[in-house]
Amino acid sequence: MKNIIEQIQFLHNSDNILDYRNKFSDLKKNITKKEVIYFCGNSLGLKPKSTNQYIIDELNDWQDLGVEGHFKKSKPWVSFHEKASLMLAHLIMAEPSEITVMNSLSVNLHLLMVSFYRPTPKKYKILIEKGAFPSDQYIVDSQAKFHGYNPQNAIIEIENSLKNGVFTTEDIINSILKNKDEIAIILLGAVNYYTGQVLDLKKISSVAKDNNITIGFDLAHAIGNIHLKMSEYDIDFATWCSYKYLNAGPGGVSGVYINKKHFLDSQIPRFEGWWGCKADQRFEMKKTFEPAFGADAWQLSNVPVFSIASLEASLDIFNAVGMPLLIKKSILMHKILRQGLEWCKANYENSNFEIITPKEDGSFGCQISILVTKNGRKLYDYLHSNSIIVDWRNPNVIRLAPVPLYNTFDEIGRFLKVFKKYFELK
Repeated sequence: MKNIIEQIQFLHNSDNILDYRNKFSDLKKNITKKEVIYFCGNSLGLKPKSTNQYIIDELNDWQDLGVEGHFKKSKPWVSFHEKASLMLAHLIMAEPSEITVMNSLSVNLHLLMVSFYRPTPKKYKILIEKGAFPSDQYIVDSQAKFHGYNPQNAIIEIENSLKNGVFTTEDIINSILKNKDEIAIILLGAVNYYTGQVLDLKKISSVAKDNNITIGFDLAHAIGNIHLKMSEYDIDFATWCSYKYLNAGPGGVSGVYINKKHFLDSQIPRFEGWWGCKADQRFEMKKTFEPAFGADAWQLSNVPVFSIASLEASLDIFNAVGMPLLIKKSILMHKILRQGLEWCKANYENSNFEIITPKEDGSFGCQISILVTKNGRKLYDYLHSNSIIVDWRNPNVIRLAPVPLYNTFDEIGRFLKVFKKYFELK
C-alpha cells in the first residue's frame, strides 16, 4: 500500500485542474469533526459556489422587472434555456438544435416513448437491460400497458453472461439479433447505475440501425462523466438528469437529445404544448400548433428559470475546464482507487468484497462498485462514521465515485487508509 500512496501523492501534486476543487462548496463537518470525503457525485453532485449568485441574479430580475423579465433583460426568460442547450450540445458533441432543456428525466422518458415507441402487431417489443434502474423499468412497463400489451410478453430483458449484473456487448447484440423481428424499440442506460459499466454506444446503435430498430439511451450516469459523441452515433433519442455529475442540485432540470434526422418527419407523434411552437408565434395565441425547429418542438411549458440558472453555474465550470482534461483525471482516479482496493482484497483474508465494475479501458467512468458478500452495511456504516460519504445499493453494493471536478487524489489516499483500517480491526 505504501507504493500506492506514493503514487497518489505524485498524482495529487501533478494535478493541473486541482484548483477547480475550490469552485465547489465543502460539506459541513459532521459530528466526528473530521473533513468529509464525498464520493457520491454519481447520486448528487456537490454545489458550485457560484450557484447562489446565478439564482440571485434571476431573483433580482424577478424583483425588479416582474413579468417584463421575459423580454426586457440581457438574457430574457423567454429564451432562457438556449445558453444551457448550447453548452450541453458542446458537452455531448451534438448540434445545438438537437438539444433542449425541460422537465425531469422520467417525464422526458415518457414523452420520448410517446414519439419513438410505435408498436405494430409484429414489432411491438421493448428491449431493456436486466436490472435497469427501477424508474426505467416502470416507464417501459407502463408504456407497454398503455399500448395494450402485457409487459411480460412485450418486454425483453437482456441476459448477462457475466455475474453480478455485468454483461458484454455481445450479450446485447445477441439479444437484438435474436429478437430483431419483434423489437420496436431499445432503451438502455449508457452507464449502468448499479455496476458503473459503460456501454459501447456506437457499436450497439449500429446493430440496432442495421436491423431497423429505434434506439434511445438514458444518460443519467453518463453525461458529465464519460466521453459522449452523439454526432458519431446513430441514436434516435436520449435524455438525462442534471443533479448527478452536472451538479445542478436536487431535482435539477432534465435535458433531451433528438437526432436531427427526425426533425422533418411529420409522422412522429408528439405531445405538444405552447412552448414547443415557433418562438415568433408563441404569443399570437393561434389555435393551430406550428412546431419549432428541432428538439425545442418537444417542449411543453415555459422554462424553469431558477433550475436552469443552477445548471448554468455548473456548465460554465465544465466549459472552462473541458471534458478531455476531466476524462484524463477521471481515468487516473479510477485506476489508482481500483489498485488500492485490489491491494486490500489481496492482503486481507477477511476482505469479503469484489469489484464488479469492469476494468477494461472504455468500460468504466467515475464509479467503482464493490459487492460485499458479508456485512456490507457494516462496512458502509464504518465509512460513514469516518466522514466518508459513499452510496449504498441493496442488497450488498457500495458505490464509490470520485469526481474529477471536485475530488482530489489526496482524498483517495485518505479513503484507502480508512478502508484498509476496517479490515485490520476485524
